[in-house]
Amino acid sequence: MHSLSLVSAALLAVSASLLGCSSLPSDNLQLDRARSDYRSAQADPQTAAHAASEMKLAREALDRANSAWAAQDASAKVDHLAFLAQQQVAIAQETTRQKLAEAAVSSANAQRDQIRLQARTQEADRAGQAAGIAQAQAAQSQQNNLNAQAQTVAVQLQAQNQAEQARIRTYQLETQIRELHAKQTERGLVITIGDVLFDNNRAELKSGAQRDLERLSVFLKAYPERRVRVEGYADSVGSSSSNASLSGRRAESVRSALLALGVEPGRVVSQAMGETHPVASNDNAAGRQQNRRVEIVLSDESGVMASR
Repeated sequence: MHSLSLVSAALLAVSASLLGCSSLPSDNLQLDRARSDYRSAQADPQTAAHAASEMKLAREALDRANSAWAAQDASAKVDHLAFLAQQQVAIAQETTRQKLAEAAVSSANAQRDQIRLQARTQEADRAGQAAGIAQAQAAQSQQNNLNAQAQTVAVQLQAQNQAEQARIRTYQLETQIRELHAKQTERGLVITIGDVLFDNNRAELKSGAQRDLERLSVFLKAYPERRVRVEGYADSVGSSSSNASLSGRRAESVRSALLALGVEPGRVVSQAMGETHPVASNDNAAGRQQNRRVEIVLSDESGVMASR
């Protein structure tokens, strides 16, 4: 049950930044499915009896999706809220199945105790008789079968819970990566902050970078095993030493902003890359602007980060 609570908490903590608003079509398939799933679960007396709190959360999640639909919010937002409602219904149903399985195990244990009591009584009454020995053996065999069945149910429930947790975590990760505008490279996930977010020859971040950095800080708090390397780059105009200094100060400015948002200092390092590794030609203004950048490199889920 503890693992299901974690699933529920993780699911309801998903936060998606959904932009835009347009006229909605007459129907929303995702929302219709969520409503149908909720009605089916609500009609099941076992679910009502064993997962009342989970069904209440499902009702609240569905209400939010219905409200977004009624308010003519963006289809993507309605789809997302409807998906969360479906997942909460699934949690309620899984809770019901687990409680029923636990009841079955409890019943099996009671039956086992009863069988053992009967076996002891019969052994006392029929000591030395072959029939009593055979009955005791049958009781033991039955108990073994019951234990095996209970173990199978427990293993199946654990596998289902683990698979559901992995699926939800994958969905959360993919959603947050899209929001961060991160690109998958041979070094891992890379987020680029362009030159437009700094004044000319200055290292202070403009306010336009705040939203992306806030999203990144939320991501890092959700995945504490990941680390960050902030790399500052410059174009080839000016001396190499001045370019290295500016790129380093810009990288450190981004690092300081992340620390101010609550990211642990030990997880973030900054590095001055200077004129190295240009992504465009330095022979024209557009190319030089692309080369003046800060790249935020994220480690993998084990904290391992590839180097240049």
